[in-house]
Amino acid sequence: MITLTPTALKAVSRFITGSADPVAGLRIHVQGGGCSGLQYGMKLESAKADDDLTVELDGVTILIDPFSAPLLSGVTVDYVESLTGSGFKFDNPNASGGCACGQSFSA
Repeated sequence: MITLTPTALKAVSRFITGSADPVAGLRIHVQGGGCSGLQYGMKLESAKADDDLTVELDGVTILIDPFSAPLLSGVTVDYVESLTGSGFKFDNPNASGGCACGQSFSA
């Protein structure tokens, strides 16, 4: 369904460990917006929704809502650190187009 690289899993684990609030999992979702029409979003969730798809990856719980699930199928998430900044990078083989920032795509 979705893959996180070892670097991304390490970063997510670090964020979960550093959270002051209890964490049920990392929500990865797609919403309208961005320069290509759809954009990725991520946030730590304190509770799982009843209709969430749950994916367990090396001890990290990923939560995906039903709308986002087909758009995230086959996606690989990486965490990249460079001199200009750091952040999560999405590689979506199903995207028909994207933008230079890598945070927005079209289906």
